[in-house]
Amino acid sequence: MLQEKTMVLIRRSMLFVTFVMAALALPAQAQAQQEQELIQYVDENTQRLVDKLNEEKGLYERDPEAFYVSMDEELREFVDFRRIAARVMGRYARQASPEQRDEFVVKFKRSMFDSYAQALVSADDFSITVKGAEINASNSDRATVEMEVQTASGNRYPVTYSMYRKSEDRWMMENVIVEGINIGLAFRDRFAQEMEQNRGQVQAVIDGWSDAIESLKLEDEVDKS
Repeated sequence: MLQEKTMVLIRRSMLFVTFVMAALALPAQAQAQQEQELIQYVDENTQRLVDKLNEEKGLYERDPEAFYVSMDEELREFVDFRRIAARVMGRYARQASPEQRDEFVVKFKRSMFDSYAQALVSADDFSITVKGAEINASNSDRATVEMEVQTASGNRYPVTYSMYRKSEDRWMMENVIVEGINIGLAFRDRFAQEMEQNRGQVQAVIDGWSDAIESLKLEDEVDKS
């Protein structure tokens, strides 16, 4: 009788352990599937952007404004420029009026195109490979995506996207790290420097932002890293 009770307890213990292991495995499997879906989502958006850029290289020379509009349409559903611009302003965003914040979003986005469009359209052929994605264990609405850019000459550059989940089936890029250079942080530091140099005049910083970005020369920092 005692042996039978012992066997029952062992079986119950085994069932409990199996149940716990299965319960622990389910979230891990779900996260792995979400990460794979995120890889596919980023890859599709990235390849579409590269294709669009290659198609319209000539448009930049003929009509820069049309090129800007076309690329803006391509990026707006994938890159959250408003969120990035707010982080670039940092604590100084509280000093700005709603109109100034809106103006800076437009100015920030345009400065990015004006500063880097020429480099993009004149670059040799390149490819981008999505290497992996990791959803934040403590916040499933945050993720990082590891990528690699390979130039025609064979050079490889690591790129990391910081992503957030805007809706159930839509992720947005909110920052990028290239060769160890945190682009969003570099812009935020620059904004703070401009605020100091302009004695806290937000409008003056907004008005001169294009020149501030051009003088930052992030591409040189990337090349040196």
